[in-house]
Amino acid sequence: MGNWLILAVMVLVWGADIGAYFSGRAFGKRKLAPAVSPGKSWEGVYGGLALTLVIALGVGVVRGWPVKDIFLALLATAIVVFISVVGDLTESMFKRQAGIKDSSNLLPGHGGVLDRIDSLTAAIPIFAVLLWMTAS
Repeated sequence: MGNWLILAVMVLVWGADIGAYFSGRAFGKRKLAPAVSPGKSWEGVYGGLALTLVIALGVGVVRGWPVKDIFLALLATAIVVFISVVGDLTESMFKRQAGIKDSSNLLPGHGGVLDRIDSLTAAIPIFAVLLWMTAS
């Protein structure tokens, strides 16, 4: 199950990023943390959360999980997504304080390698703890 669990947390974080990007572009009006990351909006956070909840619900339904397990998965999804946003903002804050736009030139235009993993570094430990707490 290890590889599937790693893929699951990556899909959650990436889904949150994708949902946040598109909903933020379409509906973003209220800035989330303008001093840290001016492009992020509350509408983006909600869009990312909505997409990941749909993904989690779809997985639960397709796999035939009981309602209780689906509810727990949705709750865990919301927690992991909000923590991933905190990770993203934290990395942005560090870059802003250091006076750099990109953490590397390996991925030009993407803020560097850290922008690809910042949310994951915050979300993976929480995901692991939630798995551990729900293990039977």
